[in-house]
Amino acid sequence: MAESLKDKTAKGLFWGGFSNGAQQLLNLLFGIVLARLLDVNDYGMIAMLSIFSLIASTLQEGGFISALTNRRNASHADFNSVFWFCSAVGFSLYALLALAAPLISAFYSIDELTPLARLSFLSFAISSLGIAPRAILFKNLKVKQATIINLSALLISGCVGILLAYNGWAYWGIAWQTITFVSVTTALNFYFAKWHPSLSFSIKPIREMFGFSSKIIVTNIFTIINNDLLSVILGRLYSQHEVGNFNQANKWNSMGHNLITGMINGIAQPVFSSIDNSARQLAVFRKLLRFTALVSFPVMLGICFIAPEFIVIAITDKWIESVPLLQILCCWGAFVPIIKLYTNLLISRGLSGIYMWCTIALSAVQLSLICCSYSLGISWIVMIFVATHIAWLLVWHRFVNREIGLRLFDSLRDIAPFLVIAIVAIAASSLVSCHIGNIYLRFAAKIVVTAALYIAIIWRLQARIFHECIDYLLKRHKQ
Repeated sequence: MAESLKDKTAKGLFWGGFSNGAQQLLNLLFGIVLARLLDVNDYGMIAMLSIFSLIASTLQEGGFISALTNRRNASHADFNSVFWFCSAVGFSLYALLALAAPLISAFYSIDELTPLARLSFLSFAISSLGIAPRAILFKNLKVKQATIINLSALLISGCVGILLAYNGWAYWGIAWQTITFVSVTTALNFYFAKWHPSLSFSIKPIREMFGFSSKIIVTNIFTIINNDLLSVILGRLYSQHEVGNFNQANKWNSMGHNLITGMINGIAQPVFSSIDNSARQLAVFRKLLRFTALVSFPVMLGICFIAPEFIVIAITDKWIESVPLLQILCCWGAFVPIIKLYTNLLISRGLSGIYMWCTIALSAVQLSLICCSYSLGISWIVMIFVATHIAWLLVWHRFVNREIGLRLFDSLRDIAPFLVIAIVAIAASSLVSCHIGNIYLRFAAKIVVTAALYIAIIWRLQARIFHECIDYLLKRHKQ
């Protein structure tokens, strides 16, 4: 059982890493093309609607993917009930938000948002159909199949978005790109899950899971509010231009931390849920914590380091105002995968209530701080947002410590070395590259020198998790 779980975890991380790496590469290419074809105001229009779509998507998902993953011996009746329930909720929410679209437009004082909202909100109605088959794939650690689904959907939708933007559809192209993505994803979820719904419906499984899933719903809503609160506040207080710059910075930051978070989210809850022994859970958690820190700090702090050159080279200097915001957000992005690992452990142990109340408290603290400091300007608001999220990691740690006995000293010992090494590598690379005048050579030098120094230092220090990763990759290569 131990070897089987270890093998599944390693394969999940491997395919998760491959999937998210390929996805972010495609997102990078499509993002560059679209940012060159569209202007700041186009992204600002979409950013103003994002929080409504995300909250509605959370409501139609209902937390049932997590609930089904934790449910022992889930049957067809369980998945079938979730399918019909989530589909009904998804289409009902679409009808309500479509009717509310004029109110959203009035809130932002932009009439064009009404038809755009009614089109954009179709995406979560369509995605509600794929929740049950997606839960089957997630519960059974079918990460390879999820990789094929995500890459196929991303490739097709990206081409649609570029084609429409090239032909002058502006922000409509981004909306249709999203609808195409969820449509392809939903269809392929059914194909790979090899599952289809039956006409029978029982409310019993919904009632049994609702106590757990309802807390996940509330938590996810407040998580979205926490992460997207800035878009709403900036959209209300500042111009489309300023919101567009923030949205662009947030997009690149999200692409970076999603590369690592996607790997962790793909395996953490199913793996933790399959372990009954707290001591063994602690050992697995610490190993995943070291792996997450190994990857997250150099990637996210590296993006912060190369941001000035990257933005100008990739999407031209018309987006140069987004650079400082991107650099601030990347400091938070470096800790996002670690935070997700902590919260996945709590969810796997059925502590959706603790997860919910901690997230609500974080939202309240964050909103209070931002309301007190909005007059200081966008940069200060973003810095407060980042500092609050990083500091809140101590709250998550307190509950994980209570559950599996993870001491703060051990946690710091697992992650601090990789943070320090990443900072040292970046500082040394800065000294080497600061005198290079050519922006392309400076960009390349920053990446190469930082990566080489980081790998050399952790190799010299004999970091066990790094050598285990290398051994696994060599083993797969031989196979």
